[in-house]
Amino acid sequence: MNLDWIVPAERIQKLPPYVFARLDELKAKAREQGLDLIDLGMGNPDGATPQPVVEAAIAALKNPANHGYPPFEGTASFRRAITNWYHRRYGVTLDPDSEALPLLGSKEGLTHLAIAYINPGDLVLVPSPAYPAHFRGPAIAGGKVHSLILKPENDWLIDLGAIPDDVAQSAKMLYFNYPSNPTAATAPREFFEEIVAFARKHEIILVHDLCYAELAFDGYQPTSLLEIPGAKEIGVEFHTLSKTYNMAGWRVGFVVGNRHIIQGLRTLKTNLDYGIFAALQTAAETALQLPDVYLHEVQQRYCTRRDFLIQELGKLGWDIPKTKATMYLWIKSPEGMGSTDFALNVLQQTGVVMTPGNAFGIAGEGYVRISLIADCDRLGEAMRRFQQAGIRYQSEAVVST
Repeated sequence: MNLDWIVPAERIQKLPPYVFARLDELKAKAREQGLDLIDLGMGNPDGATPQPVVEAAIAALKNPANHGYPPFEGTASFRRAITNWYHRRYGVTLDPDSEALPLLGSKEGLTHLAIAYINPGDLVLVPSPAYPAHFRGPAIAGGKVHSLILKPENDWLIDLGAIPDDVAQSAKMLYFNYPSNPTAATAPREFFEEIVAFARKHEIILVHDLCYAELAFDGYQPTSLLEIPGAKEIGVEFHTLSKTYNMAGWRVGFVVGNRHIIQGLRTLKTNLDYGIFAALQTAAETALQLPDVYLHEVQQRYCTRRDFLIQELGKLGWDIPKTKATMYLWIKSPEGMGSTDFALNVLQQTGVVMTPGNAFGIAGEGYVRISLIADCDRLGEAMRRFQQAGIRYQSEAVVST
């Protein structure tokens, strides 16, 4: 039977292949060829979820009260845990009944927020490079994405002064993310004050992705958008338990901030899903109540890997400044070789998986992202393979011998 008439909607056809799905295909082929892969591609934390969280989940799973549909807006106790955590970490006071909403991971919420608020043709400001959900969500919603090109000479910060007045006046929403995936850039508090003033002036909904705030090093403390006076009037902030608490597969995140913006997202979600399994919400409460010593251990783990890999890449020609946060290094492709070609070259020759920078938008071309999701012994093995294959950074196109 001819099935050519089964055609996806244009919104799906226009989407390029999702880079991490494509990487999974390439990794599967490499494994079939017998390669011992060192996967530094996805931001998928290694290691186990903290034992108290696992135990809380097991106990909650055994409770029949958790086996039915959970409340659409999440359990009251989980919402209180979220707002208590925000107050403890950032000094921000939030109403658990209207200013916090649990999510099936932050990616789901970031994408659905665009669907809840963006009409076809609406203008959305999105940095480039950026986490794909920041520009794919608006694209799925039919919005017109205006890329804010980030540059290394500006420390990968958004240049608000470079946004034309007519673009700013037309924009409905602005996504941003500091500490940043993929660049690992951080933003000073003054930048947050400026972007809040900018959004208030032009009546733009601010959407801040704070998923990496707890992975901060050397005493650095990232800023929450909601710490800034007036931010809650025009913005929301997303967070996830995936990175900080090694819960990527549990799919638990949340959004906090402006109650009206959150209500729009909640209304959409009541028509799409039934929320997070209540037993997982109980486990997530436990995670948010863990003592800070746990966060310090996680931070030290990534800090040690950061220092080791920056040092070893330095021996191969890369000059990488110390990052202040996130679980990533953002490194240049050798000159004359594109991001995808370089990542494929490395995969084929060494079995080391990296993410090509162009997966994060047009301004990501010329870079690759390395995730610090392996211990130093495994990272050392990756660097030995680089050295054996002659892979290094240099000013000419030759990257292997």
